[in-house]
Parts: sequence; structure tokens; C-alpha cells
Amino acid sequence: MIDEDIVQRIKVAGIFLLQVYKVTTGTMLSLFIPQSCEDNSLTNTTESGSRICSLQENYENADGYHKTVMYWNAFSFLTFFTYYMIELRREEWAIKFLDIDNDKPDNSLKEIIVKEPKLDKTMDRLNLWYYRTLLFNCGVYGINLGLSAKLVKDGYHSSSTLSCFASFSLLVLMKLYNSLEVARQSVKNDKMMSAYMSEFVSFNVLDKDYVEAKQKASEAVSVEEVFLDVKEEAIVPQP
Repeated sequence: MIDEDIVQRIKVAGIFLLQVYKVTTGTMLSLFIPQSCEDNSLTNTTESGSRICSLQENYENADGYHKTVMYWNAFSFLTFFTYYMIELRREEWAIKFLDIDNDKPDNSLKEIIVKEPKLDKTMDRLNLWYYRTLLFNCGVYGINLGLSAKLVKDGYHSSSTLSCFASFSLLVLMKLYNSLEVARQSVKNDKMMSAYMSEFVSFNVLDKDYVEAKQKASEAVSVEEVFLDVKEEAIVPQP
């Protein structure tokens, strides 16, 4: 039987590799967003005579602002790399020293880990590093989006320019939001939430609103039946 820790490590590695792609495209926006290049040929051009720049042309663009944005894109990618290294280190530590027991509440670790001062101190340090690095990374990426937005305006080619900018950015923003919530909850509630592993939710009870509505409907029917019975008794003549 495969060890549970190995399964968790494989799952984390797989998710990480998938996220590398969206972080690369979501930070290096000056390279991957379709931008307009002047061209007199008819190949891949619009009515205005422009075409979509190739990746090499985006990289070799000598415009001062474009170069500045590309350098900031690279810096943003570097901050993501640093943040991911801390995130993976935190996840590896959790897999090695902690485990998941669905029979215990999520906050039970706080009462258990105080009996292991060394582990408790390491967990607090990892959570704090993770949270602070993530906040810094969010600030850098916010500036990255602002600079890249002007680049999109200046180099607009077609609707694909806006759609790529929006989709690349949203994928990264979703990752940052999820990680920020994990980090905030971990620091605030003194626990170790995973940034990669999540579980599917199983609905196992009836919705309370549905139950209340059904109960009210049943009571209304009962009252109506009693009223009809009383009315019929009043109509029936006494012998």
C-alpha cells in the first residue's frame, strides 16, 4: 500500500506544476499578451494594417516603457518564485509532521501541538513567513497589473488583447486570493491549512430553509383542515 505522505507529495507536486504555467503567463504579461505590430503584409493583419507581435518581437521591443514593464514583470515572477518556495517548504513540513483526521475538528491541532513546543514554534514561524511574503507578493503583482494595463492600452491589437490580459490576470488573482485566505486563517487561528489539498464536500442533510418551508406548509394545511371541519359541523343540522 502506498504511503499517504507520498500520495500527498505527488498531489502537491502536480498542482504546483500546473500553477507554474498560469503564474508565468500571468506575470510576464508584456511577453504573452497579444500586441500590435506594424506590417504591410496581409498575413494575420487587421484592416488598419497591424498584426500580432510574436513572442520574440515582444521580447526584443526596444521601447523604453515596454522594457520597464518587462523588467517589472520579471521581478514579479521572481517574487512569485520566492513565495512558492516558502509555500512548498511549509507544505512539505506539514506533510512530514502533521496529518489529517476527518474525525477531529479543524481547530483541534491548536490543543495538540502545544504539547510539542518545537513543532509549535516552527509552525508559527512558517505561517508568519508565508503570510508576510504573500502580502509583499500581492503588492508587487498589483503594481505589475497597473503597469501592464497601460501597456495593453498602448499596444492594443484586438479583443484578444483584452481577453488574454483578463484571463491571465484572473488566474493569478484567484491563486493569490486562495493563498491569502489560507495564510490569514492559519496565522489568526494558529493552525496549518494546506494551500494545495482540498476535499470535496458531501451534502448529507436536508437544507434548513427547505425543512422550515415544508413545516410551515404542513402547519398551514393542518389549520385549513381544522377550519373546514368546524365549518362543516356548523352547517350540518342538529337532529
